[in-house]
Amino acid sequence: MTPVFPPAFEARMRQQLAGAWDAFVAAHTTPPPVSLRLNPRKPGPDQYTAPIPWCATGRYLQERPVFTLDPALHAGAYYVQEASSMFLEQVLRQATDTTVPLRVLDLCAAPGGKSTHLSSLLSSDSLLVSNEVIRSRAGILAENLQKWGNPNCVVTQNDPEDFTSLQGFFDVMVVDAPCSGEGLFRKDPGAMEAWSEDNVQLCSARQRRILSDVWPALKTNGLLVYSTCTYNRLENEENLAWLRANHDIEFVSLSIPAEWGIETIEEEGIIAYRFAPHRTQGEGFFLSVIRKRATQAEVSLRLSKPVFAAPTKKILDQVTTWVQTPEDKSFIQRDDLLQFVPASQAQAIAFLSRHLHLVIAGTFVATLKHDKLIPEHSLALSTVLQQEAFPTLPVSYEEAIQYLRKETLPGTGNGKGFALIVYNDLPLGWVNQLPNRLNNLYPPAWRIRMGS
Repeated sequence: MTPVFPPAFEARMRQQLAGAWDAFVAAHTTPPPVSLRLNPRKPGPDQYTAPIPWCATGRYLQERPVFTLDPALHAGAYYVQEASSMFLEQVLRQATDTTVPLRVLDLCAAPGGKSTHLSSLLSSDSLLVSNEVIRSRAGILAENLQKWGNPNCVVTQNDPEDFTSLQGFFDVMVVDAPCSGEGLFRKDPGAMEAWSEDNVQLCSARQRRILSDVWPALKTNGLLVYSTCTYNRLENEENLAWLRANHDIEFVSLSIPAEWGIETIEEEGIIAYRFAPHRTQGEGFFLSVIRKRATQAEVSLRLSKPVFAAPTKKILDQVTTWVQTPEDKSFIQRDDLLQFVPASQAQAIAFLSRHLHLVIAGTFVATLKHDKLIPEHSLALSTVLQQEAFPTLPVSYEEAIQYLRKETLPGTGNGKGFALIVYNDLPLGWVNQLPNRLNNLYPPAWRIRMGS
């Protein structure tokens, strides 16, 4: 069915696309492509044979399965993500050195597509700060990053203005700005219904406020990645021109093979990249890479006193056997909750805890209850879990779905205490083995509610 676009949008896009308008409309009569990105640090068969050219771990699917009923999704083996947005990988590969420690901010991060992608691209001693201002969405972001399993991530719930005081803290900032969503019209009909010229104006103004708020947090020669999922110049090219008029910047050029079908925009010194569904196998997307040239003072990370308490030696001797390379980690005890962060970023995370609202930091390891350590779910999904430290219980597909629904599983009679539920070599979470049943420890808020 041919879509009925808002008249003002159609008039503008006819002019903007010139002779490509009919192809643009035709693309909106086809189903949006289904794509996902594999987790390079977790096992799992790669049965997806159509690669996404700008993302090494991106794959297209021929049809959309019921992802909710795939245990591998809940184990963090892959993330369902729109293909165009995976272009972020090219920025990290071409414009940064990911072999060195970097501090990276994903400002508008929920539900977690770009954050999980960044986490896979950064070195293990880097730090990723993933932020979401809306509380419920911050919880979803934290869940998805815990499933992805990398320990060098912090999730914060803050307004962009809260980052203003973190002067020169970040090497890279990704601002996937809230926008009018014109590039999602094919995928999300609701985006078309919500579109208006007034909303475009509001989005542009909000995007400029966001950029102004976070700009001081980017260090000298740091990179800002600005992106939207919309087509209009007001939210894209004109915002870049505004940024250049107000700050000392330069635009970074990327090498893009012509066969990818990505439009390179070069006008009056501005460089950006645009995806459109009639040119690429993906939805509408816009991205520009900006280097900060102005001299930026950097905030001191020194703290007058320690922020976090260390566990006792008895506890530490136990939990260090649960993870790989414990010498690279800093273990923290907050009340009865134990967690670890990369030792190389412990000071930076402690500093952030004084300035931002941290939802999660690093990996939760265990809860101390009556002198007993109960392993945390995020440890089960961690890429640095030492599986050999725990008994494992392989399960069938049917049993995996039962577990993910938080249903009681029958006991094995082969042991007692905590064990790891594993499906196709992918840990799903913990159970407590009792004589006649397995006490399911899957997080209640994460359980699946869909029927078979």
